[in-house]
Amino acid sequence: MEKHEYELVKQTRQILLDQCKELNENELTKEFGFGFLSIRDSLVHVAGCYHAWLGSFVLSKTASPLLPKAAINNMQIGDIQEYFQQADIFVDTVFEQFGEKYNDIIEKELSWKVDSGPVRKTPHQLLIHSITHEFHHKGQIVAMLRLLGYIPKNTDILGLPEKEFT
Repeated sequence: MEKHEYELVKQTRQILLDQCKELNENELTKEFGFGFLSIRDSLVHVAGCYHAWLGSFVLSKTASPLLPKAAINNMQIGDIQEYFQQADIFVDTVFEQFGEKYNDIIEKELSWKVDSGPVRKTPHQLLIHSITHEFHHKGQIVAMLRLLGYIPKNTDILGLPEKEFT
């Protein structure tokens, strides 16, 4: 994956975040019987994956990458957008710092999980994991929007305007 390809991921994410800005507090926090229960919690979980695997494991920028439930409960869509912006900084830093070492194994314990034991992964694996994880949960969030009566906007990379691919 290259940095310009990640820009497509960010664009599709922004489509979803913009649609979520239209939700009221009850819609944003309504619990469903799947995923991370609510749209808010699912979005925070997605951003937290980038914080944990890239910000903490790969870059060692934070020892506590995941937000406590009390903090999540107070988050509005703007706060979630900021959490994603920090995740994007972690992604940019991985691209900058690991260009030649993109596929080198990093081995260490997870700072956010006690007694995790050693984990062996490459920056490339963890970037791809974070992105596929985001798209997995994005599908759940889109389903939640449908259950709320919304018609979700197209958040597929193939749905972006043709000019984005040139």
